[in-house]
Amino acid sequence: MTQPAELAAYLEKHPETRFVDAVLYDLCGTAIGKRVPVRDAGKLWSGGVAFCAGITTLDALGTCWDVNGIGFSDGDPDATSYPLPGTLVPVPWAEAPTAQVQIAPARPEGAPHWWFDPRALLGDVVARFAELGLKPVVANELEFFFVDPKRDDKGRISPALPARSGRAPEAPRVLAFDKLDEWAGLLAEIDAACVAQGVPAGAATAEYGGAQFEVNLGHLDDPVLACDHALMLRRIVKGVAAKHGLEATFMSKPFADQSGSGLHVHASLVDDKGSNVFDETTPEGDRLLGHAIAGLQATTYDAMGFFAPNINAYRRFAANQFVPVNTSWGINNRSVSFRVPMGGGRARRIEHRIAGADANPYLVMAAMLAGFHHGLTHKLTPTAPSDGNAGEQADPEMPLRLWTALDRLEGSALMAEYLGLRYPAAYAAIKRSEFEAFMAEVLPREYDWYL
Repeated sequence: MTQPAELAAYLEKHPETRFVDAVLYDLCGTAIGKRVPVRDAGKLWSGGVAFCAGITTLDALGTCWDVNGIGFSDGDPDATSYPLPGTLVPVPWAEAPTAQVQIAPARPEGAPHWWFDPRALLGDVVARFAELGLKPVVANELEFFFVDPKRDDKGRISPALPARSGRAPEAPRVLAFDKLDEWAGLLAEIDAACVAQGVPAGAATAEYGGAQFEVNLGHLDDPVLACDHALMLRRIVKGVAAKHGLEATFMSKPFADQSGSGLHVHASLVDDKGSNVFDETTPEGDRLLGHAIAGLQATTYDAMGFFAPNINAYRRFAANQFVPVNTSWGINNRSVSFRVPMGGGRARRIEHRIAGADANPYLVMAAMLAGFHHGLTHKLTPTAPSDGNAGEQADPEMPLRLWTALDRLEGSALMAEYLGLRYPAAYAAIKRSEFEAFMAEVLPREYDWYL
C-alpha cells in the first residue's frame, strides 16, 4: 500500500514511529479517537477512521444520553473521520514513539457538517465575519494546576509539590520566579512539546494557586486553529505531567481555598487590509469596539452554560476574586468581564475573562464571536466603562448556577441563531443528564450534615 505523502514525509524524519493517534475532541474538550499501529496508519488517509457519529455529544464520563435521537434511537451509526492536513506531529511524552494527527468527520449527506460538531459550529460563526469584510484575530490563555495523584482518605486532592521545595502546597507566590524555577524542568518539557506539535505557546507565568500556572498562546487570524491549539495544549500538559508521575487539572475550581483556573480569550477584528478596526487612532475604532462589547453584554448570560459547563465551574464565581460576576467592561481593569488591555493601536483588543479552563474552547469562542457579530450588526451601545473594583457585587440576573445557566441557554434565540436551532437545547439536555447522574450518588458530606 502506498503511503500518503504527508505520512511518508513524516516517517522519513521519524522512522522510529510505532503508533499514530487519530485525535478529535468531544463536547467537554476531551481528546478521543484511536491509536493505530504505524503499519496501518496509511488507512487513516485512504479510508478514514470510523466510530459513532455522536462521539462529540459525550459527557464528562463518556456517556451518550441519546439526545435528539443521537445514540440508541438512531442505532448509533458510525461516521468516518479523516486527517486534517498539516496536523501530523510527534507526541514527545509518549512511552513508545508515537505521532498524532487531528481528524474531523466527513460531512453527512445533504448537510455542510454534523449539526452537533462544536468545531464545525465555530467555523460557521467565523464565516459570518467575511460578510462584514472582517476577520477575527484571537488568542487563548489557559490556567491549570499540577496535582499530586495521591488522594487523602476523603478522596481529596492537593497541589503537587516540587522535589526541591519545602513550601506548603497552597503557597501562592503569584508571578514568582522561584516558583517557576522549582517547576522549570516540567515547564520546559511542556514548551518543547508545544514546539514539536506546532502549538504557539508563549509566556508561562506562576499564578496565585499553589502549583498553578498559565500558558499564553499566540494570536492567530484563524479562531478554529487557535482552539485546536488550546485543546492540544491541554493534552500536552496532562501528558507531560503524567510522564513525571503527576496529574494536571484544568478544573475551574479544584480547591475551595485557592484561586480558580480560567480560559481567557483575547480578540480583535481586522479588515481586508489587515488593519485592526478597534484601533482608537482611527475614526471608527472606539465605535466598533463599543459595538463588540455591547454585543458581549447582550449575549453573555445566554452562553453561561458554555463558559461554565459543570457544577464545579460555578464555584469559581465570587465577588472580589478577579472573576467576573456581571457584564462590566473597562480599560486596563482585571475586575471586569470584558477587559481592554493596555497597548492600543494595532494591539487594541478585548479580553473575555468569564470562561473556566475546563470549558470547550470551540464553544467559548463561538459564543464570544457571536456576541461580537451581534453587537456590530445591531450597532449596540455598551454601558459606561467601569473604574475601580467592578467585581464587588454580582449581578442578580447573571446565571451563577448550572441549572439556571442551562435553562437560559436552552431558551436562547440568540444562541440558536448562531449555533443552529437544535444545538443549544441539545447541549443543555446533555449537561442536565450529566448533572443528574452526578447527583444520583450520595455524597460523603451528606452523611456529615444530615445523618
